[in-house]
Amino acid sequence: MGHEAKHPIIIGITGNIGSGKSTVAALLRSWGYPVLDLDELAARARENKEEALKRLFPEAVVGGRLDRRALARLVFSDPEKLKALEAVVHPEVRRLLMEELSRLEAPLVFLEIPLLFEKGWEGRLHGTLLVAAPLEERVRRVMARSGLSREEILARERAQMPEEEKRKRATWTLENTGSLEDLERALKAVLAELTGGARGGPG
Repeated sequence: MGHEAKHPIIIGITGNIGSGKSTVAALLRSWGYPVLDLDELAARARENKEEALKRLFPEAVVGGRLDRRALARLVFSDPEKLKALEAVVHPEVRRLLMEELSRLEAPLVFLEIPLLFEKGWEGRLHGTLLVAAPLEERVRRVMARSGLSREEILARERAQMPEEEKRKRATWTLENTGSLEDLERALKAVLAELTGGARGGPG
């Protein structure tokens, strides 16, 4: 064993629907920074806890398997059921996250969390990076890539904390309104701050 594992600096990446979170995550990955996806960890946690969830939510079992959509319908219409689901899944998400962090052994790790502020994650992170863009631009982006209607996108937007409120809470806000080069420049400035200028991506 020998050396003490140093705790990494963990920065949360968030943003409302269509803001460009995944573009920022992809840039960071391409520059060699580890980016973990909380949704992915949550999906793995649900898989690991499938037997417990099947016992808890028999009405969401279809053909012997836990049906994700049936489960989502159940818990989003009933706060008590949502609490019960989170009580099973959240500790497993935390365990998987700690496992990933110890495996990575990186000094700086990014964590993509769509509902970062809504779920109160900011208290567990060293800083938060909000990717922001005007609503109309975000609606256009999502319609172009997803086949969702404008109404469906706006319904999802309403289910999230308003971007303005997130701007007040975030450590850094990246304005994703220009070119990819503009976004890269803004992201490199944040990295320079985080790494003391030691490693802010290429060039």
